[in-house]
Amino acid sequence: MSVLDSFIAGLPKAELHVHHVGSASPRIVAELAARHPDSPVPTDPEALADFFTFRDFAHFIEVYLSVVDLIRDAEDVRLLTYEVARDMARQNIRYAELTVTPFSSTRRGIPDAAFVEAIEDARKAAETELGVALRWCFDIPGEAGLEAAEETARIACELKPEGLVSFGLGGPEIGVPRPQFKPYFDRAIAAGLHSVPHAGETTGPQTIWDALVDLRAERIGHGTSAPQDPDLLAHLAEHRIPLEVCPTSNLATRAVTDLEQHPIKEMVAAGVLVTVNSDDPPMFGTDLNREYGVAARLLELDAAGVAGLAKNAVEVSFMDTAGKAALRAEIDAYTAAWRG
Repeated sequence: MSVLDSFIAGLPKAELHVHHVGSASPRIVAELAARHPDSPVPTDPEALADFFTFRDFAHFIEVYLSVVDLIRDAEDVRLLTYEVARDMARQNIRYAELTVTPFSSTRRGIPDAAFVEAIEDARKAAETELGVALRWCFDIPGEAGLEAAEETARIACELKPEGLVSFGLGGPEIGVPRPQFKPYFDRAIAAGLHSVPHAGETTGPQTIWDALVDLRAERIGHGTSAPQDPDLLAHLAEHRIPLEVCPTSNLATRAVTDLEQHPIKEMVAAGVLVTVNSDDPPMFGTDLNREYGVAARLLELDAAGVAGLAKNAVEVSFMDTAGKAALRAEIDAYTAAWRG
């Protein structure tokens, strides 16, 4: 481990783009697969490495949904959620906005109220026992269409759990235009939720424009194609609309073909506010610490620069003012002690 890697490992952090089911560790995935032997997911944690090797984005979605199918009752939901927080605590993640897809569970027969109760129970336990504050982004699985959008908006607006802060849109982008989801984002925003859709991961800049105009996005998930449109980059920079960048994920899903050519460098050079995130970490063989290391190398950052990235995430999170101030102070104190 390099000196900078050691600094990153101990750095207090926030994460803004990380998926609930996609954060299941091999141990937990294997345990769930053993409980549900009709699943194609391997029960051997070592075999999961091959299972999680993706040919392209479509194959990633196929594999991801097979893991989603392992979450079949409220006990599965609670176990997964708490264990995700345990893995975050090991990385010194203090706060995370976890992208949760209720529709994937409710359509498999888990009652909506039981689902919400399970994640909320895990959230409260994680904060008390692990020191990790979890908040939720309820997202629409785009591939499931408007039925999923309606169900997600209903659960978000009617059951609105205490930890829910935002409303998102994930899944494949090709063939899933953003404007069709405008009525559902309008309802969520009217209910006090923030708009944080995925856009421009595997499609061009127009998808990002659609997310900004039609879905009133406050942050953009990925935004990988943004540098293809200089006017878009300028708009993002001028209006301080952050991008939730996930470098290794983009490589794993073939959204980029070469990590060395990742557009994060162009984003930062254009003055865009960038945060670094892990997306679906065990599936991509990474974690937030590794993603910070990748970003540090690509952007040629020292410890102070990495701490600046960490404070970006705090600044654009939906944490309350006191929480932001406390985490920024913790980052500054850690960085000062490291220098000393």
